[in-house]
Amino acid sequence: MDYKKLGFKAGLEIHQQLDTQKLFCSCPSTLRDDTPHFTVTRYLRAVSGEGGDIDIAALHEHAKGLSFVYEGYDTTCLVELDEEPPHTINEQALGIALLLAEMMHCEIPKHMQVMRKTVIDGSNTSGFQRTVLVGRNGWIDVDGKRIGINYLILEEDAARRTAEDRQSVTYRLDRLGIPMLEIVTAPDMTTPDEVKETASAIGMLLRSTGKVKRGIGTIRQDVNVSIKSHARVEMKGVQDLREMTKYIEKEVERQTKGNEQPHVRNVKPDFTSKFLRPLPGAARMYPETDIPLILPDVKHAQLPELIEDKVQRFVTVGLGKDLAAFVAQSDKSNLFEELVKRHTVKPAFIAEVLTAKLVELKRDFGVEGIRDEHLREVFELLEKGKITKEIIGDVLVEMARGRFDPEKYRTVEKSDLKKELQAIIDKNKCAPFGALMGIAVSQLKGKASGKEIAEMLKKMVG
Repeated sequence: MDYKKLGFKAGLEIHQQLDTQKLFCSCPSTLRDDTPHFTVTRYLRAVSGEGGDIDIAALHEHAKGLSFVYEGYDTTCLVELDEEPPHTINEQALGIALLLAEMMHCEIPKHMQVMRKTVIDGSNTSGFQRTVLVGRNGWIDVDGKRIGINYLILEEDAARRTAEDRQSVTYRLDRLGIPMLEIVTAPDMTTPDEVKETASAIGMLLRSTGKVKRGIGTIRQDVNVSIKSHARVEMKGVQDLREMTKYIEKEVERQTKGNEQPHVRNVKPDFTSKFLRPLPGAARMYPETDIPLILPDVKHAQLPELIEDKVQRFVTVGLGKDLAAFVAQSDKSNLFEELVKRHTVKPAFIAEVLTAKLVELKRDFGVEGIRDEHLREVFELLEKGKITKEIIGDVLVEMARGRFDPEKYRTVEKSDLKKELQAIIDKNKCAPFGALMGIAVSQLKGKASGKEIAEMLKKMVG
């Protein structure tokens, strides 16, 4: 497609959860899979905003006439149930938002007003979402092009939908209130590839803070797309960065077939989309009267090291560029640096264990409970010569399953190693060195390293 001729332009709305407690209460921001402890049923209705008008998107939801069931736990508080006013804003979350605003060259307001954004699809118990503008009129550099950042907003995430039928929708309150950054770019992108590159660049900045949640559902990307003489369409749920260009291409193709009113669409697995609701208007916003004005302090903000700079630093300690990038972008980045400083083990081996080895253990053994404490302990044992590199995976699996026995993996003294090797030689008198080595490594796994076995065996067989 000739995107220039079509007058294509696009902008991004990126929503990223922060790894802190909730935004307006002290409840944990952990998602739960156990059976909820209670349920509450509510009905929400559209009401007029401060100017006297009712938001068009709220009217659309109100017309459905649904009831909403909310599932809660012993970690759910009255703020989340909308039975108690919000507490003061989470200072850690606000600090992370201010840090990102600085990194994105944003103007930061001297006074910040928390607002209520009308949302009555059931995802908020109160019928609105609390949101505060932290930065505006910023920019980032993407491959030499300046992409505008219209707004950087800190807001509370919505409850997560768990079930629905024709009469009701069920939501779980564990996600409601998790601090979330909303980054809204200017419509400065003129090709689908440029949209993808911009999303990647913003994701890299977010991960550079080391304070964002990782994993499926913790970051959500919406794309605003329009072509010449066509109204803007917001595409919600473009999750996979690798497939982003395909969704955009399909939407452009759809828009070439006729104009419509501005609206929101949900994307589908086959890269098409379906109508969701009209675009909301200005009538949905009004001030939050339960929270005082915020006076931000940016004097002591210390900008973090960018991931691209961290990659270069990891290369200098001995990692290949691909492995360095993998580690720098992983949630084990800080642990990698800690272990490299503490131990004499080669950095490349540490990096492989923290990345590929953990993936391998999860795939082959279904092990997901390997914690940072296990990794610290296993490298301490390795440093002290109490285990060998060859069995580090076995040890981690047993640690995760709570049945690690150090005696089972105790290395042998050189004199004992020599005796065991001599027994192997005597039992396989005609075997060549390679065969003897294979037998020895198999029988002595964990008792001595492959290097020790090879060196001693060479001396013994000549």
